[in-house]
Formats: sequence, C-alpha cells, structure tokens
Amino acid sequence: MGWRCAGVGWPSGARVSVLRWEGGRVSPLALGKGLGFRAEGARRCVGARGNTCPMGAMVPGRATRARCPECARLDRAHSVAADAVPDDPRTYRVYLAWFGPGMTKVGITAEERGPARLLEQGAVVFAWLGRGPLMAARRTEELLRAALGVPDRIPYARKRAVRAALPGPDERIAEVAGLHRRALALSGWAESLEPIAFEAVDHVGVFGLDGLPAADAVVRELVDGGAVAGRLLAVAGPDLHLRTARDGIVVVDTRLMTGWDLVGAGEGEALSVPTAGVREDGVQGGLF
Repeated sequence: MGWRCAGVGWPSGARVSVLRWEGGRVSPLALGKGLGFRAEGARRCVGARGNTCPMGAMVPGRATRARCPECARLDRAHSVAADAVPDDPRTYRVYLAWFGPGMTKVGITAEERGPARLLEQGAVVFAWLGRGPLMAARRTEELLRAALGVPDRIPYARKRAVRAALPGPDERIAEVAGLHRRALALSGWAESLEPIAFEAVDHVGVFGLDGLPAADAVVRELVDGGAVAGRLLAVAGPDLHLRTARDGIVVVDTRLMTGWDLVGAGEGEALSVPTAGVREDGVQGGLF
C-alpha cells in the first residue's frame, strides 16, 4: 500500500516546497535530488472540505482536480473563488502575478495566507495592489480586468512554455511595476480598499528557474504501474521539472498525482506514463 499524494505545499515562511500526503506527512522537495514514484491501483476521489468521499469514486487520470462530481459541488459551495461566501470577515489582498512576458494576471487571496497563493500558482514575480474586505477586493479585481484587460487566469501550459527563457530581473520587475502604476491610477477603486505601494517579489531563485533547460515533455496522466523518476531541477507552482534518465526534461503537474497511491521508484527508472510535447505557444501536442 502506497502513500496517497495531496499535492505540493509551501509551508508558511518556508522557501522550500514539500509534497503533502494524506494523514499530514510531508516530504521536502530538495532541488538537485533524485525523485521517483510509481502509481498503484486506481485513482480515487480525494473528497471535499476535509471529508472523505463517501463513494470512494474513481476519477479520470487527466483531471487536475481529483474529485467526483458530488465532492466537486460540495467544495465549490464553500469556495471564496466562486463567491460562495461573500460575508467572509477576513481581510483580503489584491495582487498582480507575472509568469512571463505579456502574462500577468490579477487575483485575490486572504491576507493571513501571505504569499502562499502566489507560490502555489508559480508566480515568477508578484506585487500587492491593495488590501480590504472580500467584496471590495473582488470589485477591484473586476475593475482591472475590465479597464486594463488583465486576466484572472493564465493556463499552466503557457506558464510552462516560457520558464526556460525568462528575461532578466530588471525586465521582469519593470513589466509588473508599469501595470501596478496604471492600476493605482484607475478611478473606480472601492473606497474600503487600501492601496499598497509597489514592491516586487521575485521567485526565480525559490523555484530554481535560473538556467532551467526547456522542457521536452509534460506528463499527461498517471496510470496503474506507471513510473516517473528523475533529478529535480525546479518546482514552480504545482509543477515538478525533472531531468530523466532517458526522456530529457519532463514536467509533472502534481495535481495529477493526487488521489493515487504512490510507491517509491529509482531515480534512473524509465518514464512509463503517457506524455505530450510542449510547443512554444504553450499548446500541448499529441501523445508520443
């Protein structure tokens, strides 16, 4: 019986990510170290809101959220992202997150979480814009989308495609700074939202992106008996970048690992799961 993965986590105040396991165990993800695992059995629903799925339902291998339809609905019913709890009394922050040239998004996160949300998304650079009540933060987020055309989502395929060719720190920060100035100059900000002066946070070093080679492939899904193994080069958001023994640089989205029972595999073991190529436009190619 293997351990059941619960995804990547960034402990509060830590600069090193961990793999989380059901039951509360964690495994540090040390860059430069070997990492290998093999999936066993079937992928099962992880439940919702801390509750076990009553059906123990199977879920598709390519789903990035390992929940059955019923558990997904329960999780969504209590989600701030879905505006399901508009009376949340916590203070929220609005942020700008940069993932590559021309790829900046706006979002909100509970102030008590600090930068965890930005680390979880793989934000290469980020800056806070303002702080205040939930709905004021939400209105400001919508203002930026409408007035400046800043999206609230950027596909992970696009993020992965540019990580090995990022510009230098000055150029990265300048793009975020320019958008921050334009955002603060907009009229229509919610009165209860307090603007925050510009201060950029750069995660290139934390993620291990300096000198990162371009990815050759991305794992499409895990399968029963399928192995993934290699040397860990970078961890950005949910993505692990591995140098494999035979298949070059391979990216594993750890969201595809949740719901599986995993056992150890040797660092040099051959990749034996379905993969796809990575194109420069961030669109994944067919299986090979």
